[in-house]
Amino acid sequence: MVEELLAGKMVDRKSKFYAHLYKIENLDDDVANIQKIHNKKYKKAAHHCYAAIVNGVDASRNDGEVGSPGRVLLELLHEYDLDGYMIMVSRIFGGIKLGQGGVARAFRNSGRGVINAYLENK
Repeated sequence: MVEELLAGKMVDRKSKFYAHLYKIENLDDDVANIQKIHNKKYKKAAHHCYAAIVNGVDASRNDGEVGSPGRVLLELLHEYDLDGYMIMVSRIFGGIKLGQGGVARAFRNSGRGVINAYLENK
């Protein structure tokens, strides 16, 4: 079962980052379903990067993006000890290249923002 807990948007040099935090139970099935949702919802997004942990097993995907955003998002889930959760961030390119460090920072900030907002309102 997939439950969207919170979503947020961050803009960095005209690129838009749509971060979503989900509660998930099945790593393979739930991730696949969420990917389908994001592909439809954010058709203009060049990259849909995610990280997920279920029962101590983790998965992440960079989706061709530089800066290893999947790893960055996975580090956040471990930092906040969020087993049974998934972060998906869809990026719509704004025409200004951010570089590897800038991309990693933007994904980290958008992921941390949605996690913090969720934990504050939990």
